[in-house]
Amino acid sequence: MVVLKVGSRPPWVGLGAAVWIQIAGGNAYNFPLYSHSLKSVLGFNQQQLTMLGVANDIGENVGLLPGVVCNKLPPWIVLLIGALASFLGYGVLWLAISQTVQSLPYWLLWIALAIGTNSSAWLGTSVLVTNMRNFPISRGTVAGILKGYVGLSAAVYTVIYSLVLQGSSAKLLLFLTVGIPVLCLALMYFVRPCTPASGADSAEHCHFVFTQVASIVLGIYLLTTTVLNDSLSLGPPVSYALVAIMVVLLMAPLAIPVKMTLFPSNQRKSDELSHSNGSTNQLSSGEANADNMEPLLTPSSSTTQLGLEGDDGSDIDILLAEGEGAVKKKRRPKRGEDFTFREALVKADFWLLFLVYFFGVGSGVTVLNNLAQIGIALDSNNTTILLTIFSFCNFLGRLSGGVVSEHFVRSKTLPRTVWMTCTQLIMVLTYLLFASALKGTLYAATSLLGICYGVQFSVMVPTASELFGLKHFGLIYNFMLLGNPLGALIFSGGLAGYVYDAEVAKQQGHNLINSSVSCLGPNCFRLTFLVLAGVCCMGSLLSVILTVRLKPVYQMLYSGGSFRLPPQKASH
Repeated sequence: MVVLKVGSRPPWVGLGAAVWIQIAGGNAYNFPLYSHSLKSVLGFNQQQLTMLGVANDIGENVGLLPGVVCNKLPPWIVLLIGALASFLGYGVLWLAISQTVQSLPYWLLWIALAIGTNSSAWLGTSVLVTNMRNFPISRGTVAGILKGYVGLSAAVYTVIYSLVLQGSSAKLLLFLTVGIPVLCLALMYFVRPCTPASGADSAEHCHFVFTQVASIVLGIYLLTTTVLNDSLSLGPPVSYALVAIMVVLLMAPLAIPVKMTLFPSNQRKSDELSHSNGSTNQLSSGEANADNMEPLLTPSSSTTQLGLEGDDGSDIDILLAEGEGAVKKKRRPKRGEDFTFREALVKADFWLLFLVYFFGVGSGVTVLNNLAQIGIALDSNNTTILLTIFSFCNFLGRLSGGVVSEHFVRSKTLPRTVWMTCTQLIMVLTYLLFASALKGTLYAATSLLGICYGVQFSVMVPTASELFGLKHFGLIYNFMLLGNPLGALIFSGGLAGYVYDAEVAKQQGHNLINSSVSCLGPNCFRLTFLVLAGVCCMGSLLSVILTVRLKPVYQMLYSGGSFRLPPQKASH
């Protein structure tokens, strides 16, 4: 294992590469861009289309297997599996929509869509877990940045779809089939575990601020470009120039390692810090010759002292040692320490966080999956503008959720879940605004929902890592993500789809033979929005309870103004 110096370039190179992989990992947000082709070309009705939307969410968020694998395999293998899933899943969809292969069964397309979007779970788990471990004392900021770029991915794909692919669903699916694997193969070497800094670095804060500002500039640029393309008729040269500028803005985070290379002013300080861990570095460099493949998580120091190399062997040897009196019986971890997945499952805080997250994102994804139909029902047929607005505001919510929660947790020891409470209360008002269907409020409601939806993601991620540790974070984080497809299944596939079809039946006299029939008017989703408002009321109440429970935990973890682990008791 090659141990990198504290403050050296590779962690920042890895963060820059992770930005691109997170953009690729947002491929599941493309469903509204080609869902109309699934309905028209393949002749699906609205209920079939809604269930494909559920497959889209299940694939994107069921990441338990990546969560387990990321602790056993190096990041590049996890990325390779994600690339393969994208190639196989979207490849089948492309064969169907391009009609290269005729009459593919519905069940096969459902499975293919779930596999294709499951690439998001593999890509996201790999880069998020790796980078949070590379920057453990800035995990909220890192989560906000990476999740923010995922939120921007829908706008990036929309620009490519509109300016380069001429609005062709078949070309978009071919782009996903080939482009994502190529990108992963090109960047997977740079996403790797690095030795984190032992303390706060003044330059690190400036680097994070630069990355955040660069992402905001990119978001504004994407929104402006989409609006211009919708308002003006842009020729191919202008379109390609706009896409080229977008690519340059996406490369902005790589300016940090370039700057560190050209102006290595802090390198001596970094060397002095790393020198204090010289014995560790010498040991690790010796291990490098024996093993070049490093998993996302290395064995803990306590495990190493006992000479144990694996969970199964560790449990057996510890039991034997206890019987011989060599070690004391292992105590249960406290909040803030490393939990196993099974240990986390029996904690009330775990399920409270899951339910709060489920109510927030489960209701939000219902609107996202039905965004095109909501727009048509409320007399707005421009899906690309709605999706871009939602994407940009989702990005703002993810980025600001990480930044704001990081600031207040350090300065006031304020639990991050406070912001989940605030945004779910705003979501209640937003759903009531959707239900009212007042003229001119569609874009405002979509913007507010996008911001609140994004905050749920960026707050849940660091909260889970702070409560239950980073050792098994990949599995715990991916279990939390199950709130998204579960919400899609209950609120979108069940509630919204049923209410929509019932209203269409009323409007069309129960004649649902024509799959192109659309529901018009506020009643298409009014009942759905009222139920979602009630759901977020429940989520807000549970979030208040969770925040009160977590207040002493955050006072312990951030009492010194920065993250620190609770004191460890000797185990032997």
